[in-house]
Amino acid sequence: MNDSLIPHQDLSPQEPAVSCSTCAACCCRLEVMLISETGVPERYIETDRWGGQVMRRLDDGWCAALDRDSMRCTIYANRPWICREFETGSQDCLEERSDLLVAYR
Repeated sequence: MNDSLIPHQDLSPQEPAVSCSTCAACCCRLEVMLISETGVPERYIETDRWGGQVMRRLDDGWCAALDRDSMRCTIYANRPWICREFETGSQDCLEERSDLLVAYR
């Protein structure tokens, strides 16, 4: 009898990797509070009902800085700190993508 172990191979379907070309910009529908100065142009900033500064969103709910054709940020180099911390493919990112997919089914 052979006591060697057979390595386990995970055959469950894997979510495809998130990259710039596969990003659905789900995070661009979230409220983004501006808590540090990054150079966000004034035209993208509004004041919320509590007096805090947030990224302006258009009537469709998407961030005003999102290019709707490419689904990429038009102020990427000057994006808010929270956007910098919301890493592509992170657990938070994958959860938002999952929630968006469920909402559109």
